[in-house]
Amino acid sequence: MKEVFLALIAGIIAGIIFKFLKLPLPAPPVFSAVVGVFGVYFGGVIVDYIRTFFS
Repeated sequence: MKEVFLALIAGIIAGIIFKFLKLPLPAPPVFSAVVGVFGVYFGGVIVDYIRTFFS
């Protein structure tokens, strides 16, 4: 859980810095893109689970 909070804080700091420098945010601009990133992660987790289950 500590990693999640550290990642959130790092993301907030990066967002603040990018806005102050008037740069585009280094993140997907729409919610569906964010959900896609989670999908890719969970797909990898599922494959690891299936490999462990059948090994």
